[in-house]
Amino acid sequence: MSETLKHTASLSTTPVPVMVAGVAIIATRCLSVLMLANELGYAEIVNFVHRSAQAWDSTLIFIASQMIFFIELRCAIILMRGANRGRWGYVATQALVLGYMLMASMGWIYPEIFSIGGENSTQVIHHTLLQKLPDALVLLLLFVPASSRAFFQRR
Repeated sequence: MSETLKHTASLSTTPVPVMVAGVAIIATRCLSVLMLANELGYAEIVNFVHRSAQAWDSTLIFIASQMIFFIELRCAIILMRGANRGRWGYVATQALVLGYMLMASMGWIYPEIFSIGGENSTQVIHHTLLQKLPDALVLLLLFVPASSRAFFQRR
């Protein structure tokens, strides 16, 4: 009986890099929303939502951003449980967000709701990549350590 309990307990433990990555995803997303709400205030949040609802394309981008927020949170929860789809779902959302941010910041697509300003394209790319650096570090925690790779390959 004790061998069964030892075997079951070892299967349910999540490696530290995976746990840190999952908590980091949840913490950074929730804190960024709280900091944005604090920075803008109630009137500016209402104004932002109102401006986003002015046209179909702005509304779709706004709704997509909210969906990506919740997908990222869901990916964080399921990757801490050992589901490989959570890890790849997070990669997909990051690729989508980075692609949109770069295209919107360069002025290639409209609306530019979530764009980063800069004087030239090199500066825009640099600022965008700096903003996505924490997410790149989280991805490294999910893919590089041997314990993380083994955790996702066993299921």
